[in-house]
Amino acid sequence: MGNELSYISESIANGHISGNGPFTAKAEDNLVEITWANRALLTTNCTHALELAARILDLGPGDEVIVPAYTFVSTASAIALTGARPVFVDVMPETLNLDPRRVEQEITPQTTAVFTVHYAGIGDRVDDLMQLCASRGISLVEDNAHGLGATFDDQKLGTFGLMSTLSFHETKNVTCGEGGALTLNSSELLDYAEILREKGTNRARFLRGQVDKYTWVGVGSNWVASDILAAYLVGQLENFDAIQRRRHEIWDLYDRELSEWATTNGVRCPTVPRQAGHSAHMYYLHLQDATERARFIEHMRHQGVMAVFHYQALNTSPVGQRLGGVPGKCPIAEDASNTLVRLPLFADLRDSEVDQILASATTFQALKNG
Repeated sequence: MGNELSYISESIANGHISGNGPFTAKAEDNLVEITWANRALLTTNCTHALELAARILDLGPGDEVIVPAYTFVSTASAIALTGARPVFVDVMPETLNLDPRRVEQEITPQTTAVFTVHYAGIGDRVDDLMQLCASRGISLVEDNAHGLGATFDDQKLGTFGLMSTLSFHETKNVTCGEGGALTLNSSELLDYAEILREKGTNRARFLRGQVDKYTWVGVGSNWVASDILAAYLVGQLENFDAIQRRRHEIWDLYDRELSEWATTNGVRCPTVPRQAGHSAHMYYLHLQDATERARFIEHMRHQGVMAVFHYQALNTSPVGQRLGGVPGKCPIAEDASNTLVRLPLFADLRDSEVDQILASATTFQALKNG
């Protein structure tokens, strides 16, 4: 904890607790510095940032948008809300990121965009995906909720596509409880993005003195975050490097200490491509099947450690099937839904707690021979 609480007090004392105040501006500047984006716009959460991205692309009925089958529902629901159809595509087994080869197979004349996800803040074949989209005239949007500060081939995740979204939910590396951002890699999109985020008005231009009054110029919504939340976020972003160092210490310790146990018990640990500088957002394990995962979670619970599963493949979900998803079509995503488990990982973990997590995990023995 740094200056979060004092900044909240300062925000209240300033008398500006709604959006687009001084702390909003500071947070957005900090994000531009971290992400290398052209501009960052704070939003109320990452879901709203995704919805804003979909609206900027003017998606609607008749459009198809490729999304990974293994992701949080917001990636797909932001598309479905416009009337466009999310097309669920399987992921790569090593990193659970979109597979460019499978993306290419699913492109049709109706394909307007690809929304990719950098799972666990690990980039993989992002350059191939960018080149594929560029060659087909398809917009690329990066759901970078896990990957703030991460890189691929020394380029920041979030800068490969037309725009990117970030999350500051309490589970993320830096947080303000609930919050998000849209980062833009083209200055040409900025005016339209501001209009949509400001309820469809040109208020941002008015505040900059570019127009003498503001009015309704588009159909948008209110996706502006409170300056109180921005104040808390600024305190977090100021400590970003220290937060990341601690998370990487824990991630590296997990990876080193669990390696031999994992091999013995048929457990797969995360794969980080050589070109990737990951964000240490998550350390996950793949157990052999759903039964083994349930046993592992229960084993950890008895040791006082909360280990949890993650996404369920969207192509198998009730809504996903209504939108055209077919169970069995994305076997890698569906396998991850049944086998992946996450270990606790946050910057405030004490060394004694990390030791307890490692001791608990390494006393688990698989019933099946790995």
